[in-house]
Amino acid sequence: MTGRVRIDLHSHTCWSRDARTTPAQLIERAAEVGIDRIAVTDHGEIEGALRAQALDPERIIVGEEIRCRCRTELIGLFLTDRIPEGLPIESVVERIRDQGGLVYAPHPWAYLVRPGRHARRAVQSADIVEVFNSRAFWGRWNRLATQSAADFDRMVASSSDAHFPHEIGRAWTVVPAFSGTDELLRALRGGEVVARTTASPVVHVASVSWRLARRVSMLPKIPREEAAPILGR
Repeated sequence: MTGRVRIDLHSHTCWSRDARTTPAQLIERAAEVGIDRIAVTDHGEIEGALRAQALDPERIIVGEEIRCRCRTELIGLFLTDRIPEGLPIESVVERIRDQGGLVYAPHPWAYLVRPGRHARRAVQSADIVEVFNSRAFWGRWNRLATQSAADFDRMVASSSDAHFPHEIGRAWTVVPAFSGTDELLRALRGGEVVARTTASPVVHVASVSWRLARRVSMLPKIPREEAAPILGR
């Protein structure tokens, strides 16, 4: 892959309990809307990302969205192993770096009751800060992320945080083609953040409803056709 590419560094498959997208659907939708590289960053899981990567190694970056002890979330990109949730920020960062991965701060100011201190810690710890999240429906959250990224001189990106297939393509970053972590960081210096649309709070209601439906019903955690083990693992 050469030239400039569209990347989305934050998305979910059905391995996140509040998401419905299968790995195959994620890849199909990304190709449809022209997303060349997409990171699968399920909550506390990497299995969905590994399955997506097995289907499309050139497009998929394996990641994980990890809830830290303080309830701030960090994403590890280019991971090989799952990182447990509930650890201090410093421990999560160390485990990501031990795998040769990058630390990505998703929606650092969104959803927290007292975001200031923890948001700044997340941004300060990160290699890349998400300055536009298409699910962050209060515009101030993205503006604060942009300002804090500038304060700490961090690379920036725009991502969909998609939990359903139709959300993929709402935001991306355009960068020169890259092949690994160092090249991605260099590419982001010449990147262009693209923010097409902000979702309404309804998408969060849909995610919560789906998670509750899985919890109280006979719905499987993942579709049966996705549940078979990956050959060779």
